[in-house]
Amino acid sequence: MPLITLQDVFLSYGQPPLIDHINLVIEPGERVCLIGRNGAGKSTLLKILTGQIVADEGLIKRASGVKIAQLEQSVPHDTQGNVFDVIADGLGAEGKLIQQFHHLTQQLSHDSSPKIFNELAKCQAEIERIDGWDINQRVESIITKMDLDPDVDIASLSGGYKRRVLLARALVCNPDLLLLDEPTNHLDIEAIQWVEQFLLKWEGSLLFISHDRRFMDNLANRFIEIDRGKLAEFNCDYSTYLVRKEENLEIEDRQNSLFDKRLSQEEIWIRQGIKARRTRNEGRVRSLEAMRNEYAERRKRLGTAKMDIQHADKSGKIVAEATNISFSFDQDEVVKDFSTLIQRGDKVGFIGRNGVGKTTLIKLLLGELTPQQGTIKVGTNLNVAYFDQYRSALDEEKTVQDNVSGGRDMLEIGGKSRHVISYLQDFLFAPDRCRQPVKALSGGERNRLLLAKLFTAPSNILVLDEPTNDLDIDTLDLLEELLIDYKGTVILVSHDRAFLNNVVTSTLVFEGDGIINQYVGGYDDWLRQRKTIEPPKSSAGVKIKPKPSQVVKKLSYQDQRELDELPKKIELLETQIQSISIKMSESEFYRSTKVEIQKTETQLADWQSQLGKCYKRWEQLEL
Repeated sequence: MPLITLQDVFLSYGQPPLIDHINLVIEPGERVCLIGRNGAGKSTLLKILTGQIVADEGLIKRASGVKIAQLEQSVPHDTQGNVFDVIADGLGAEGKLIQQFHHLTQQLSHDSSPKIFNELAKCQAEIERIDGWDINQRVESIITKMDLDPDVDIASLSGGYKRRVLLARALVCNPDLLLLDEPTNHLDIEAIQWVEQFLLKWEGSLLFISHDRRFMDNLANRFIEIDRGKLAEFNCDYSTYLVRKEENLEIEDRQNSLFDKRLSQEEIWIRQGIKARRTRNEGRVRSLEAMRNEYAERRKRLGTAKMDIQHADKSGKIVAEATNISFSFDQDEVVKDFSTLIQRGDKVGFIGRNGVGKTTLIKLLLGELTPQQGTIKVGTNLNVAYFDQYRSALDEEKTVQDNVSGGRDMLEIGGKSRHVISYLQDFLFAPDRCRQPVKALSGGERNRLLLAKLFTAPSNILVLDEPTNDLDIDTLDLLEELLIDYKGTVILVSHDRAFLNNVVTSTLVFEGDGIINQYVGGYDDWLRQRKTIEPPKSSAGVKIKPKPSQVVKKLSYQDQRELDELPKKIELLETQIQSISIKMSESEFYRSTKVEIQKTETQLADWQSQLGKCYKRWEQLEL
């Protein structure tokens, strides 16, 4: 039985409608990714599912007793208290009682007065009355599972651990359906992988919004795209989705072209004068009126941004050369005995946990900080353009156009004068949007605005700190192409694994304790080259208690045989999946009958499920 069903749902804040008579079904156990351009209505659709927004029309059916929980895109400003309290808040009134019990047991350790004993007894009696000990166990269990310290203040945590706490709060009520809005934003790679693995093992249904292509590909078993108010469903992996989407757009273009040609012929006919009026029939006239209305109501696809980077004169051949440099903050060693050479045209990616010192190293390499040991030779004729993940270069109170032009109407772009609004339209800002303050923009729009501001000035070095957050996939693809073709030097800090793979030629990896190693290639190349995996370290006040060492158990004869056979089984499944995916990506596949297409899609889903179980079993046997 479906967990939730949307039938003919419509929502409009004016014309055109944001949600235009859509249908959607979420089944138990599904992991569905919701894709769409910035502003297409993805977050609005999640709010309709939770009841935060009421649709203008349509029917929303929820299964009896279904629980829906949501992890929002950003940490709410009113979130405060220790980790235990924040997680227990997800349980409503029962959670308040569990919070009180937790606080009283803590007080008892340093205040054993009769008053505390009496309050604790009353609290225990109330918990027993509502049969709430299971609830307390649930909170403690999820805290243990997520490696959290229950008594740490959430304000002292890093962004990644705050997101982990909020995920725990969403999961503590055992939801049937979990809604996630950009769950990987501002998380480092280690945190993204943790969330990914956790959700792969979670047995509930999942509907999530993400622009992280690796995350989507690893997690989703169905894709839903919202485009111009309509939903399109794709029961396939991400790469196959891209192929099918392109085919759908080509079909749409052909149909529109044929329709426009026919409409043009009818318009010529209606204007032929007296000869046409003699032969005119009312049915044909009514048909023409209907075609005119259909053409007027047709929603055109949102265009692709037309970003372009202005190139300054070449920098010197050497951009930065570091020799045995070290740098510390108090006793915290950020960089230890590090050497590197960055030359003109290099594209260098930085990989490391949040707060590990990536920004500090960039400042050292560009001469903004002086190393405490070692030497840095900074190159000549450097024109640096800097993209800041916190968007500090944007003034929230000023309009979009004033942020880019400084109050002027005209800009000098590529040696030519352009009106600021014309320039911003290349970055998908409509004229009325250009006159609105920055504080009214979405996260994706702010990132596009920062790129527009960045590219107004010529540069030969681009320093990009998390440029991919909130960008839709089409803009992300374009930015990738620009960076690949860029003739200058790129220094890229990113936790987007696919973006790193596609752009950088080498990576600097923060291995911990100030150790930084350099690898050829992108993220996947680093994984292949590294010899050891460092254990995760606690960050921002979180104390992760070391787990007791486990005695290695000898496998039984049957388990050992199963372990030996698993690699062959995995290889076979991967070959079958690859073969069927290639078949489904061919245009001939869609000329088959609906039954054959459905049978093939079911076979692919079954093999993917078997592969996931094999990997899980392999992990269990190798522990």
